[in-house]
Amino acid sequence: MFKFIPDPGRRRVSAFAALNAAFFLALLVPASLPAQAPSQGFPFRATNYEVEVLLHPDDQTISGLAKVEFVAQQVSRTVVVELHQDLKINSVNVPGGKTLEFERDTTLPTRLTIGLPEAVAPGKTVSLVFNYTGPISSEDDSPTKGVRFASVDKTSAYLLLPARWFPLTNYPTNRYTGTFKITAPDSFAVVGTGKADPPTMAPGIGKGAPGQATYVFHCDHPAPVGSFVAGALQLSPQQVEGFNVSVFTPPVQANTANSYATSLSHIVSYFSEAFGPLDLKEYDPLTIAQLPDGTVPGYAAPGLMLISARQWTQRVNERLLSQLAAEQWWGDRVLPSSASDTWLTDGLSRYAEAMYAEQADGAAGLHKALEDFAVGALMYEDTAPISQAARLETFSNEYRSIVADKGALVFHMLRTQLGDDAFNSLIREFYKRYEGKNANLNDFERMAMTKIPPPVKGQPPVNLVSFFSQWLNSTGVPEFKLEYIVYRTRKGFKVVGKIHQDLDTFRMPVEIRIDTEGNPETKKILITGTTQSFEVETFGRPKPNGVIIDPNNNLLKSSPRLRVHALIARGEGFAEQGKYYEAIQEYQKALDTQPSNSLAHFRLAEAMFYQKNYQAAANAFRAALGGDLDPKWTEVWSHIYIGKIYDLLGQRERAINEYSLAQHLGDDTAGAQQEVARYIQKAYNGDDSQAAPAAATGASAAPAPAAGAPAASAPAEDSNKPVLKKHEPAPGI
Repeated sequence: MFKFIPDPGRRRVSAFAALNAAFFLALLVPASLPAQAPSQGFPFRATNYEVEVLLHPDDQTISGLAKVEFVAQQVSRTVVVELHQDLKINSVNVPGGKTLEFERDTTLPTRLTIGLPEAVAPGKTVSLVFNYTGPISSEDDSPTKGVRFASVDKTSAYLLLPARWFPLTNYPTNRYTGTFKITAPDSFAVVGTGKADPPTMAPGIGKGAPGQATYVFHCDHPAPVGSFVAGALQLSPQQVEGFNVSVFTPPVQANTANSYATSLSHIVSYFSEAFGPLDLKEYDPLTIAQLPDGTVPGYAAPGLMLISARQWTQRVNERLLSQLAAEQWWGDRVLPSSASDTWLTDGLSRYAEAMYAEQADGAAGLHKALEDFAVGALMYEDTAPISQAARLETFSNEYRSIVADKGALVFHMLRTQLGDDAFNSLIREFYKRYEGKNANLNDFERMAMTKIPPPVKGQPPVNLVSFFSQWLNSTGVPEFKLEYIVYRTRKGFKVVGKIHQDLDTFRMPVEIRIDTEGNPETKKILITGTTQSFEVETFGRPKPNGVIIDPNNNLLKSSPRLRVHALIARGEGFAEQGKYYEAIQEYQKALDTQPSNSLAHFRLAEAMFYQKNYQAAANAFRAALGGDLDPKWTEVWSHIYIGKIYDLLGQRERAINEYSLAQHLGDDTAGAQQEVARYIQKAYNGDDSQAAPAAATGASAAPAPAAGAPAASAPAEDSNKPVLKKHEPAPGI
């Protein structure tokens, strides 16, 4: 048992400059360097942990003690780790020995540097013990600003790996083993990575103090382990189609356990065939648990899938669940070699969501997912290329847009270039080769080159060098413009035209379809540069406006409609962080492009409503009612919101009239009629805690930021259900 020691205050570092000097001198000896250079400035890599943590719900803090074994990756006497910036280091010492000096990086406050007594040779190990305490729930101080990865309060707690709640190296590329001992109030159940021992119970210390429960998790297989959730969770073990699944929910939702386990069994069976079998002996049973709101919509860790309370509904969100399940392959068994290679995991797990949607719902499911990805990609596509993912904060809106959403579409475009059989073979072979290993973009590109199909007469050849250069190493999305003339010929008709777009270096085969009075004609055109001429002969007369570029939406491209949806999605992202001013700016940009867009008016009004600018909100809700009413639910919910405004302003008769109009529509999207009945009976007083559960927990009208992941990327959501785009603080915060 480790002993927690009190905080001695900030430690002074007297000999630190000398230690750093010795470190840099050691780096000048090239003969001593290992074959693999250290990742992201970590001279030592953590290989094993013994972590003990006490949750303190009353003051929303944790106390941690972590014994970490490191292996040197180069000659060094300086250990660098990452630890949440709000966690105060009490001490760092060699086990049973000398206390060491340490320092926080002033520009990267999660970075902690520890000086060792002497230099360590590559391949040699060193163990250190870290003693630390402090709060961990601030989203402003989170490693990704605005995204809360950890929280502790009187009702629940969660500790996700990206929070750096214990000292990490080489995130997100490292694998390690460990034992995690978590002590929480005995009213909490703790769920997480690893094999759990039965909890041990102990009485509280002091009069009236609650009892304590200690959970120990053993992680014997090297993996990115160390994510946990705690609260009033009830275990519902399920055995479905040969799979053992542990489902943890609040007791009132225990009846959903079987449907979630059944969906997961179908998803894992499909991915096992598509990617290769997953060694379930390491993760038996697989675990699904509910995650408190106030954090990411979903998160995946080895053997563990966490779904937020808002996303946990009676009907399983299979797109979110399939993305989290895919991370057991891409994000656990296969890891990126560096933070710049996360397209191989987060992009592919996001695309796996579309693959399963196609398996479950056919072409319609696939195309709905692809459109969601396109909207997400256009939100921040110009921020950075996919290959520069290390510049982006994991789980940020920009990261999800570029790595997850654009990344998923790049995998789909690669599939259309190679063909289904070659693409599926590529993914299976890639998984087989790199299971249990780390891979980089070059590894994948080289393997993809071996799958290029032979040339087909009359079709442009596949050029993956330009493909990867365009979509991985560059920014920019084409927006096509078309001009053409139809000529009558002896055999029928000829369409002669030009395709224009703005990317000078663009090169890619693009399909065009010509709808005629008979059968349609399709042809692939190699578009090179900003203008490309084409000719297509048809037997039937082409219909007016019948020439369509990329008719199956297999290509990431921009259009006025998609740009509007992307602007709305950006605004939604700001609103969910409580940044209503920035959200309003994005909604207004969408309305500048499409003034009749009811969703943009609705979201604009919603943001103003939560700013308590009721007159402007009412005007915007009226504008939503006068717009295109797409999606249809904007009508019923606009009437409900206007009714709420009248109630808040003491105009009860006018409020009843709005509620009656909503009731007359009969639209029960996201529990609208339950909401109406409540406020007809009793005036709205500004307390949203009594809102209809469906309205508060439905899904967004536009793709909202995910999932997590990486599971982390954006969750798939139902376009027929509104989510109130309001900042959701963590419980107790």
